[in-house]
Amino acid sequence: MPIVNIDWLEGRTQDQKREIVRRVTDVIVEVTGCPPEAVTVIFTDHPRHDIGKAGKLLSD
Repeated sequence: MPIVNIDWLEGRTQDQKREIVRRVTDVIVEVTGCPPEAVTVIFTDHPRHDIGKAGKLLSD
């Protein structure tokens, strides 16, 4: 049962997420041979003020 976690900045549309879920599922099914029903994709949207890079918050 493949589980794919995608952590990214918030702001993507539902249509973008749908397309990513479709494509990621297709690749995993193609490579592993598992059924699409076995693939789970989990999105975690993070606000810019919750992520730091190079010593600064992305919101700064």
